[in-house]
Amino acid sequence: MKTSLTTLATLLILATPAWAVPKTVTLSVPTMDCPVCPITVKKALTKVPGVSQADVNFDQREATVTFDDATTAAEALTEAMKAAGYPSTVKR
Repeated sequence: MKTSLTTLATLLILATPAWAVPKTVTLSVPTMDCPVCPITVKKALTKVPGVSQADVNFDQREATVTFDDATTAAEALTEAMKAAGYPSTVKR
């Protein structure tokens, strides 16, 4: 019984996606034109599955987003921004 539990625990650990790495991108959000816009931008970004952190800088008109690349992609972030009324692009 103890061996079965150990084997099960080992399999569960190995089954977790080892390739999932937190990724950070910076989005250019040029249409943020008021000091309240960053609140809406942050809410839109943090609703995307896999996003762990979103920092929005109104002065620079950009958002830095950390997300799980096995769960989502930068394209999903820009789509969420577009749906919220703030078209954005990934800064390279």
